[in-house]
Amino acid sequence: MTAALSASVLPAAAQTADRTAADDTTFTNVVVNAGKDIVLGLTTRKTVTITWTARDPQGVAASWAYLWHGPNTDDADGILPLYPPAGTCVVSPADPTTSTCRVSFAVDAVRDFDHNSLAGAWKVLAGAQDTSDDWTETDVTGTANVKRYAKVTVNASPEPVKKDRTITVTGKLSRANWESGTYTGYQDRPVQLQFRKKGSSVYTALKTVTSGVGGTLKTTTKARTDGYFRFVFTGTPTTGPSTAAGDFVDIR
Repeated sequence: MTAALSASVLPAAAQTADRTAADDTTFTNVVVNAGKDIVLGLTTRKTVTITWTARDPQGVAASWAYLWHGPNTDDADGILPLYPPAGTCVVSPADPTTSTCRVSFAVDAVRDFDHNSLAGAWKVLAGAQDTSDDWTETDVTGTANVKRYAKVTVNASPEPVKKDRTITVTGKLSRANWESGTYTGYQDRPVQLQFRKKGSSVYTALKTVTSGVGGTLKTTTKARTDGYFRFVFTGTPTTGPSTAAGDFVDIR
């Protein structure tokens, strides 16, 4: 992925402006993906939107925003979108110094994510040109979490089983590996075993299991009544949550 954003990909108006001008523009209300995490599997494609408010005493002529990842913008190892377009801004009818802006762009896991280290917090750069041709860029106006998609499976056995006998519940926790192009086991993660009685819509927590080598899950519980068992993974800063479909066990 491109490490830095060159002047050639900035909005045309900004290229001719004076970057050393006084930083009068401020950016607030920055929201990425409607405040939700950006969770990507191996082939996920989705549209991400950034919205923000730009204010400048001279009024805002143009504004733009994009996501970046890395220690700083000069050494960024990821930029979304790769060629940031100018945002669409609407001047407030009540205040000509204030504009509300938005930009939408496509995110493609195959094209944009080739390293697992890209999972985690991304920052939002916002920039604007005022009506007197001065322009401002603020490297960090907000953040967004980009996460690897996770999957968890469950199997409860034996089934059917006699009441008060031991049930063994197994499964696997895995997540998208953007480098290998496969789902690989996620080890040493807490996963909750839950149970829902037949005829009920509510799951209750039974215990927490730690995933083993290769993401394997295994635990035991007692057969009390007909119902569904499932594993629930709440996610991490780099990996999205996942809930297995309930596996029904008939108690006889």
